[in-house]
Amino acid sequence: MDMQNQAMGYDRAATMFSPDGHLLQVEYAEKTVRWGSASIGIVCSDGVVIVAHRRVKDQLINEESANKIYEVDRHIMGAAAGILSDARVLIEDAQLIAQQNRVTYDSDINVESIIKDIANAKQKFTQYGGVRPFGVAVMIAGVSSGKPQLYLSDVTGNYFSYKAAAVGHDDDKIREILRQEYKENMNLSSGIKLALKVFKRVLEKDYNINNFDVGIIKTDEAKIKRLNTEELKKHE
Repeated sequence: MDMQNQAMGYDRAATMFSPDGHLLQVEYAEKTVRWGSASIGIVCSDGVVIVAHRRVKDQLINEESANKIYEVDRHIMGAAAGILSDARVLIEDAQLIAQQNRVTYDSDINVESIIKDIANAKQKFTQYGGVRPFGVAVMIAGVSSGKPQLYLSDVTGNYFSYKAAAVGHDDDKIREILRQEYKENMNLSSGIKLALKVFKRVLEKDYNINNFDVGIIKTDEAKIKRLNTEELKKHE
């Protein structure tokens, strides 16, 4: 009991390390991310796609207002898992930076610059007192310099580039399937089919084609396009 009380004392502030080197508030935030609905991002030979599962909690909610694919700029999109209000703040800051880059340099911002800014904001909230960590993991996908790119930023402010990635509920299980099924030469259609196949295996009886938001960015167009349910059914 004394050991438990001693350990609990180290989770009162996000900046306090426990004796075994953990930031407990950050780890709690990571658990929050795993409660969020899952999203899968896949880099394909002709572009990049994000398939996001949308949990339907209330049939009175307008589905368009609950869309899980965010448009950061015309050539960059994002998805998130965890506290979505935290994600909204980070995404809106990223949108502003993308707009400022376009006004200042008359060019599209690099995809990595967006994820780096998001990751930096997260890192600050693990280091300063009086604040809590952002309880959200953010996936950013887009096209820069003629190449499709996919990045994932965790709660701590780390980020990495991925060929295929997952965030949210059962992300470990999803990643394991992706490691087995992903092929670097697959096109966007194959990528969407793979994502839906993975969700079928993970969600099982809860799988419903109507509960997905899908965004694609083709390499040659560098412009986000959202797929409606009818378009998505063609890829099942």
